[in-house]
This record gives sequence, structure tokens and C-alpha cells, in this order.
Amino acid sequence: MEHRRPRHRRRTIARAVGSAGVLAALALGVGMTPALGAGKPSEKPAATGSSADKPAPKRPWAPENDELPLRGKSVRAEALTSARAAQSPLQLTMPAPTGKNSVGMVGLHLVDKSRTDPYVSGQTRELMVSLWYPATSTSGHYRAPWMPSISGAHFLASRWLSPQQVTLPKTAGHVLAPVKTSLGKLPVLLYSTGLHSDRAVGTALAQDLASRGYLVVTVDHTHDANEVQFPGNRLEVNRMPAGTHSSDTLKVRAADIKFVINALGKISSGGNPDAGHATLPSGLSKSVDTSRIGMFGFSLGGAAVDTAMQLDKRIDAGANLDGQFFGTAPSKDLDRPFMLFSSANHNRNNDKSWRTLWSHLKGYRVDIKLAGAAHLSFSDYEYLVPQWAGLLGISQTQIQQQYGTIDPNRAVKIQRVYLAAFFDQQLRNKHSSLLDGPSSTYPEISFVR
Repeated sequence: MEHRRPRHRRRTIARAVGSAGVLAALALGVGMTPALGAGKPSEKPAATGSSADKPAPKRPWAPENDELPLRGKSVRAEALTSARAAQSPLQLTMPAPTGKNSVGMVGLHLVDKSRTDPYVSGQTRELMVSLWYPATSTSGHYRAPWMPSISGAHFLASRWLSPQQVTLPKTAGHVLAPVKTSLGKLPVLLYSTGLHSDRAVGTALAQDLASRGYLVVTVDHTHDANEVQFPGNRLEVNRMPAGTHSSDTLKVRAADIKFVINALGKISSGGNPDAGHATLPSGLSKSVDTSRIGMFGFSLGGAAVDTAMQLDKRIDAGANLDGQFFGTAPSKDLDRPFMLFSSANHNRNNDKSWRTLWSHLKGYRVDIKLAGAAHLSFSDYEYLVPQWAGLLGISQTQIQQQYGTIDPNRAVKIQRVYLAAFFDQQLRNKHSSLLDGPSSTYPEISFVR
């Protein structure tokens, strides 16, 4: 897997979308809590390079960059800046959660004083995370944006889009809504995203699992992610040094996850780990169950699940969404439950790293495959890209090459159902027959035996 990096400096963005598009992007405004923050990009340059861990030959399920934008062949920058100038922007939408509960959300700024940043010398390691949880009353609590304002603008600009054309969706998460304490302590699920990707791309899954009674924590891995917005007018971008090995990246992510679990422990003890002591939702400290922790991730984030479980035994169960493994972690025995969940053309038969891990899984294990899905089907892009494709001249054929032939609504639904079945079984002791074998309700799922 190569760590090929897109360009991030403002002058580069200006060349991509034109000065008018950048000004419009930087003007994008949505409400946010102090913990979400408003920011501006760091002025320090970003390194470029490739990983020494890249597979050979190149595989469709091992992209060089999980944030690589999909563009039509005929796109021209001048057309993009004026395409919808006389119209209202296209409002993107997200699939609604399917659980019984309303969803609350809060973003936290966490600073790990015990570690220096592995990608930027002289900086302490700091992260932004989002907590998604079942909520009681949501009245008076606004719905969180899919991305906060400045990082959202940076995201759009890197895809040759501007707020003149597209308005990013709102989530189902109501900021600072009180936690539904009547459910008792909530099992915890941690999410790690794809290479150079943002925690936002796991929102469809995270908010659905929260509606089903989980506390879901989505993690941005700073300077690996393309953009992370911090409080205090600051946006940190991808600054991974040239030649970074994927195996080393996974170790960083695993350490990030361990630190986040420690922060959750502080919350459960009545503390507040947020660096600025931002307000926490009512009832949160009573609702964190650190004795039941699961983790799932997409692409490189899926590989990070195994590495994190090897580092931290508090993680009771893990699920990898189509991610190739790197380093020594998959060749070590793991005695806790693990799910492999792959796209149509990826499984143990053509991924040696999956075969290696499978042979070392000593607890419950399951390997399922989603027909019609491609690698990027396991991110929010499965649902979002078809909505904005027309603005960029992207054809249906191009979409299917990267996102598969499965209907986006169906892809999201099936992922939600099977992830919930797995974690309900492992963390709540609720057996699901869906994990026993093929289901007539979901014929797109096959079991790799």
C-alpha cells in the first residue's frame, strides 16, 4: 500500500478549483461546539513519499490512498467554480440510523502528553475524536455537520468542489444531547479510518451503531488524515514523512487507540479528558463501559484493528472492513473474536495477509464477503459520491469501477446489520443466526470457508 499523498497547500488548492472556489470554500460555515472548533490550515509544508510496504502487484482492495478523489475525464476548473453559481448548492444527504434510539454526539480534543507526534518533530501527540451515543431528548441540540467548517472546505476543495456546488450533509448526531442512561452502561466501539482518510467517512456506520445502543468513538489519526480540525483556529493536514512504512503507521494508530481507551476510562471515573475541558453530555460518565470494548476499521483502519488488539487486551472483539494487513501483527496468535468483512474481489484466497491472520485466530472467527461491493464501498463515499458525481462529469461506469455495482442503500444496510450482529454477539451475548451461514434475507453475503 503506497502512502502517496495529495497536495495540500492553499496555492495548490487554488490551482485545482480557482480562487473563487477557494474563497467560497473558506466561507463555508456550520455550527459547532468549542470541542469541534474552527480552524485554519497549518502553514507548514507536507511531506510526500511512498511506503516500502506496498503490495505487488497492485490490488483493487489495496488503494494507494483511501482519499483519492474520483474525477470525470472532462472536468475543467473554470467550469467547476461557476457550475452552480446561479443555483442553490446540491444538498448531500446521509442514510438515517435504523436503531430504536435518537443519537447524540460530541467532539473531543485529546492530548497525549506521554508521546511526541511521530510525523512532526517537536509536537505532542494530539487527536480529535467524535463520540456517538444513544440520546434521550434531542430538542434544542443541533445536528452535527458531517465535517466541521474549515476541514469540510478543505475536503471539498481537494475534490474540485466548492460550497457553491455542494453542501455537506448533516449527521443524525445531536451535539451534547443527554445520554440515554436508562440503557445502563454502553459497550464501546472504536473506529479507525482509511489511509489519509477522515473519521467522518465512518459516520453512516457509527451513528447507526449508536442508535442501537453503543458508544461509538471515531478517531482521526493526526498528520495521517488529510485534514483534522482542532479548536483555536487550526487545521492540521497530512504530513506523513516520505517512505513511511504501513506497518509503522499501524503501530502509531494502535498507540492512538490505546490512548483513546485511557481517555474513556477517565470519563467513566467522572473526569474530563478534553484538553480544553469542553462540556460533556449529561450522563456520559455513567454510561461508558470499558469492560466491553470492540473495534472496527476500514481499509488501513481495518488492519489497525489487529495491531491495536495485540497492543491492548482491553479490546474484546475486532472487525476489519476490507483492509490488507501489514507488519508482524497478523502472524501472532489472537484469542479474541475477529470478523473479516471483504468486498467482492478480496478474501483469503487472494490476500496472503488475510490467510496469515486467519491461521492465527484462536477465538471465534468469521470471514464474509459482500457481492457487488468494491473497496471504497465500506466508506461513506459509497453513499455520497453518486450524489455529486454529475457535477464532476463522472459516469456510472466510473462509479462502479471504484464503488462496485451494489446499490448504495443496500451496501450501507448490509454492513450495518452484520457489524451489529457481530458486536451484539461478542459484547452483549446475543447470538445472531446471521453469522451461522448464508441468509435468504441478505443473499449478497457469502461465507468464505
